[in-house]
Amino acid sequence: MYEELKKEIPGFWDNYGHLFKEIKVPAKTMLLREGEISRNLYFIVKGCLRLWFNNKGKDVTFQFFFENQAVSSIESFMNETSNLFNLQAIEPSELFLLSKKNFDLLFKELPQLKDGFNKIILQRMENYANLFLTRIKDSPRQRYKDLIKNYPHILQRVPQHYIASYLGITPVSLSRIRNKK
Repeated sequence: MYEELKKEIPGFWDNYGHLFKEIKVPAKTMLLREGEISRNLYFIVKGCLRLWFNNKGKDVTFQFFFENQAVSSIESFMNETSNLFNLQAIEPSELFLLSKKNFDLLFKELPQLKDGFNKIILQRMENYANLFLTRIKDSPRQRYKDLIKNYPHILQRVPQHYIASYLGITPVSLSRIRNKK
């Protein structure tokens, strides 16, 4: 999204680039923990992040994010309320961090950013709806086939235990499904 901002709004980076902080984090870095208030929006330059939560001791991954995507616990970030999820780097990652204070400043000075932000929110809602529906109607094998067909990059970059968690199955079940191809 930050690349789009630089292209679509003349002088954006010259005038507002100072509001973004560039950070590099190693794999397994926790950027946000359950219960905290999300105070930053992250733009991924390089790397992979995942949103997950703990369900009675089980790690449940529900979304992955890659280059040129923005991520935060949107509800917590916008409403300054406790967050329900963990945000973690899966790979060493390069990110641009935008604080809530600077986000609000950008929206005040550039109201046209709301359209892009709404696109991000709608895409996330669509992803959540698809995940919800597939968990109800599809078998684990069907969910895995859908992942292969629609998101092969996840299989190439994400460890198998996170993929199993995302599919709602154990790593052993994932191994069995993969071996029956």
